[in-house]
Amino acid sequence: MSDVESRVFVVDDEEPVRESLRSLLASVGHAVETYRSVQDFLEAERPDVTGCLVLDVRLPGISGLEFQRDMARAGVCLPVVFITGHGDIPMSVMAMKAGAVEFLTKPLRPQDLLDAVHRGLALDADRRAEMRARAELTSRYAALTPRERQIMALVVAGRLNKQIAGDLALSEITVKVHRAQVMRKMQAASLPDLVRMADRLAAADPAEAEPPVQRGATKV
Repeated sequence: MSDVESRVFVVDDEEPVRESLRSLLASVGHAVETYRSVQDFLEAERPDVTGCLVLDVRLPGISGLEFQRDMARAGVCLPVVFITGHGDIPMSVMAMKAGAVEFLTKPLRPQDLLDAVHRGLALDADRRAEMRARAELTSRYAALTPRERQIMALVVAGRLNKQIAGDLALSEITVKVHRAQVMRKMQAASLPDLVRMADRLAAADPAEAEPPVQRGATKV
């Protein structure tokens, strides 16, 4: 991935390193922004696009590892490629366990860095695509009426139209109409498709799950 819809952010306190990395990354088409410290990075206005952070471990002020922990606590999912001239095995293990894409020691092999950045950008692109898909699915679900949500929950649980009609004290034809509306609004091509959507909604927000239906519910 190397287009204007992505950014590589480089944070390193050594100017020659920053410029070297900028030149390398720009040579394969990446848009690059460089910063001397984590504080400079935090204070800058950045576009909300696919990104990857190339982060030095030792920095003035907040260290790279500290910043990785801060991002994790804040729920920031920007992929991190660590670079360092003073790394050791425990440090690299700590960074990788915390979710770093790669931990590279200086002097860097250019291809190793490019490969790591590519993986980071791909991970962020996939995450953003999943977020967009989940938001679209949530929007469709929000368009359902309370009754349609109730019927959807029973449909994906495997209940037949006749059984749902009995559960909700509705006529079977009314259930069929609501069921068709659910399929249309959710843009589900089939029952298995609707089940997969329900699973994704539940994984995103368990609170969305419908409560058990009480038999003899009031007919509406």
